[in-house]
Amino acid sequence: MPPPCAADRARRGSRCRRRIGPRQRGDLGSVPVSTASAPETVSTTSVGDTGAPVVFLHGLFGQGRNFTQVAKALQPQFRALLVDLPNHGRSAWTDRFDYVQTADLVAAHLRTGFAADGPVHVVGHSMGGKVAMVLALRHPDLVDRLVVADIAPASGGSLGEFAHLLDSLAAIDLTTVTRRGEADERLAERVADARVRGFLLQNLRADGDGFRWQANLDLLRRDLPTIGGFPDPGDATFDHPVLWVAGDRSDYVRPEHGPVMRGLFPRTTLVTLKGAGHWVHSEQPEAFVSALRTFLGAPDR
Repeated sequence: MPPPCAADRARRGSRCRRRIGPRQRGDLGSVPVSTASAPETVSTTSVGDTGAPVVFLHGLFGQGRNFTQVAKALQPQFRALLVDLPNHGRSAWTDRFDYVQTADLVAAHLRTGFAADGPVHVVGHSMGGKVAMVLALRHPDLVDRLVVADIAPASGGSLGEFAHLLDSLAAIDLTTVTRRGEADERLAERVADARVRGFLLQNLRADGDGFRWQANLDLLRRDLPTIGGFPDPGDATFDHPVLWVAGDRSDYVRPEHGPVMRGLFPRTTLVTLKGAGHWVHSEQPEAFVSALRTFLGAPDR
């Protein structure tokens, strides 16, 4: 009998992927730490070979390589590990989205290599920022300094925008696409911004004579409310320095988030980048790199 996803392969323009782990429930303190074989499930790319170690976690639709230029700009003071989170890039797919499971998979991967010799700095944007926060709360021994880019440990945000983007990708019938430019033309009917389309279409991969989506779009569409939420932290806190970066044209970090953020991360410093929306690292890269270099390179206090 063929695998369950085989019948839908042509319709979705996707392929069967190895899936990992059931969803784990409960608050951050009550859920057992996953013992999954993370090196087989989390794909990473290294940038640089000198300096303090920094891990980058991307947002929804993204891949680790989205931080390549930022990582290069931080050399030689810092070396980087660019992570493809589960259901994105070259990493494995899961049966459903769960922040605790994702953070545990990243933690297991770090313990086997990049963080084997001690804690590392962690930078996360949007969805990756939530993963980074859960990672720090559940595995504080792995994290030295934490950078959270334009997201808060709360539910909400502009989920309607992401739902529209997911629906726009799903509306493209990949069985009739013969070239990448054709996919861009069809996506332009729903998404006018060429930069956004370029970001989304990084998930389109040639597969034999056709194309497929590299990200697990069906799961991301279905579990978008979970992605927009945040797990119950219980009594967990993280007492290392935290840089909270917000874009002044974004509504993902709001004044009412401050008490919650500082309750979980008492040593939080908020920095707002002028002229930046939600994608702070791509819209204001020089300011973002400068903020990282200053924060990550500062002496312990």
